[in-house]
Amino acid sequence: MHKIRGIIPPATTPFTADGAIDFSAHRAQLRWLLDAGVHGLAVGGSTGEGHTLEIEEFRRLIAETLEEVGDKVPVIAGIIVDSTRDAIRRAKAVADLGVAALQVTPVHYLFRPHDEAMLAHFRALAEATQIPVIIYNVVPWSYLSPALLCRVMREVPGVIGVKQSAGDLKLLADLLLSARQEDRILSAVDALLYPSFALGAHGAIAAILTAAPQSSVALWEAVEAGDHARARDLHSRLLHLWNAIAADNLPACTKFAQTLQGCPGRFPRAPMPAASPEQQAAIRAALLPLEGEKRLSA
Repeated sequence: MHKIRGIIPPATTPFTADGAIDFSAHRAQLRWLLDAGVHGLAVGGSTGEGHTLEIEEFRRLIAETLEEVGDKVPVIAGIIVDSTRDAIRRAKAVADLGVAALQVTPVHYLFRPHDEAMLAHFRALAEATQIPVIIYNVVPWSYLSPALLCRVMREVPGVIGVKQSAGDLKLLADLLLSARQEDRILSAVDALLYPSFALGAHGAIAAILTAAPQSSVALWEAVEAGDHARARDLHSRLLHLWNAIAADNLPACTKFAQTLQGCPGRFPRAPMPAASPEQQAAIRAALLPLEGEKRLSA
């Protein structure tokens, strides 16, 4: 559990033009992220368009990830479904592969389960699989408060942490204040990773890490070293890039940023549109201060 810390980019899922997964491009991306010095990898989350994956695709994607990565860094598998039954089915589909943890959204389609039902959902999942669970607290209308998150982590031994994805830094600060020392609190507040780390977040799983892994690792290391001047500079540069990729087609924009840096992002899965010409121009301009003209390949 304590190896789950630092920069953990959520990999995109590269699709071909007809919507099939390009596993060769996926493996190339994993090598590219590892070369950047990341501390872990998440696969099948929102940035990876995990909600579009069939269960057989999900299993193969995780299996190929673990085969490529080996024991270099922990691998977290994302689960985005809308029933306890389906969450357990997905978890069991990868239970024999050796993932370090599951990143699981609350049930969220149309309604929010009440607090007791939410707790029962995560308890059933953790007990059915014996795989550590990280709550992916991302859906605005099915949001878990810091108090409820801490209750779930306290009452369900298999739930080891939270990926906190609200843009409100106070919610992250309240969660860090209330959580136990052993709880893993990871930031997905892409625009505010520097203050997240300064407040004590154990790391991050966020799309900006996938779009600019080297600079994200440098930001983490700067905060760890107490070099706040460098951290603030990197924060400003990364914020420009986040403002360029933050959109309804965020995975597609992240893929374009990767492609500019020599990593084959390929296509999003329909009906998500690719990055528009305007988005592409903004992403290229934002990447220049981070990577430099010679590093951009397209």
